[in-house]
Amino acid sequence: MIQLTRLNGDRFTLNALWIEQVQSHPDTTITLSNGKKLVVKEAESDVLRLATAYYKQIGLTGR
Repeated sequence: MIQLTRLNGDRFTLNALWIEQVQSHPDTTITLSNGKKLVVKEAESDVLRLATAYYKQIGLTGR
């Protein structure tokens, strides 16, 4: 799980396994595997870093 911030300042935790796509439009938009889109304050590179760290933590990728 990764912690992110919505544009309105609300913090939330996202299961990174649901992430299908991350784009900057210029706001960072995360598309989930169910088609839902989330716009967050974090930069695209930060979301990718957090997701990759989570994947490593749960053993989905090598260390």
